[in-house]
Amino acid sequence: MDTGCVELRLGDGTMISINCTAVENDVADNRFERSELDWLIYNDPTAYADLILNGEPEKYFKAVKVYKPFES
Repeated sequence: MDTGCVELRLGDGTMISINCTAVENDVADNRFERSELDWLIYNDPTAYADLILNGEPEKYFKAVKVYKPFES
């Protein structure tokens, strides 16, 4: 069931639940950043949890962001 959360069980049995909607509202400034977070949630939830708990999302966004001008 999709709860909108990434849940982790630590080695000592402690459970952590990350509310993904709250994270997106706090750190994502646009739909592209939200899309990057969504991709991580569904494809690599461990990396998502590591990024949110230990990393700096802004650096991640800068590293994955590629701007291509629209050509008509």
